[in-house]
Amino acid sequence: MKHHHPFFGERRGYHHGRLKDALVEAARSLVAERGPAGFTLSEAAKMVGVTAAAPYRHFADRNELMSELARRGFEAFAQRLETAWDNGRPDAVSAFRRMGVAYLAFAKEEPGLYSAMFGNVQALNTPTSGAAADRALAMIHHACASVLRQYGAPDAGARDLALQVWAFSHGVAQLALSGHFAGHGADAGDIMASGAANIVEMAVRRAVAR
Repeated sequence: MKHHHPFFGERRGYHHGRLKDALVEAARSLVAERGPAGFTLSEAAKMVGVTAAAPYRHFADRNELMSELARRGFEAFAQRLETAWDNGRPDAVSAFRRMGVAYLAFAKEEPGLYSAMFGNVQALNTPTSGAAADRALAMIHHACASVLRQYGAPDAGARDLALQVWAFSHGVAQLALSGHFAGHGADAGDIMASGAANIVEMAVRRAVAR
């Protein structure tokens, strides 16, 4: 498989930051092709067209490169969720459904990146990568709080609901990526929508019953 990247093939003349960007893109390509653990820092350097020592100007080791990849992945993921949420318009429930579609679409479009983001919590050990992941979860939390309020339920349980929705969404995404749903003739989008609605309905019932 031949990779095309604006920086590949350049062996010198990198401006500050351009080599870093190129290495992250190389990692993204390699992760998509081989999985999160399927490459070394020297392989990323080779793909970019620099010496094996060059990456160490920007990354202490492979883990640092994966942390930067995860950070950028979560930033893109959070932005995708925020765009789908669109400030809760026209109403929280409709916007919440759009977020489910966006969640699944991101995982399908970026399977390697998605796996790198969620496959190893060590990639989130740096303050910046951890903050990016927190931003995505905060978006789900905010949406869940808005949905509970729309149904007339207190939003005190929004954090627990967000974790449940996240866990369910991740499970659907992983099963979709592995092809299990297709093997059973099931549609991941339908499962995502109906399952998330059921989780919200149960949360509302519990909240109102208290």
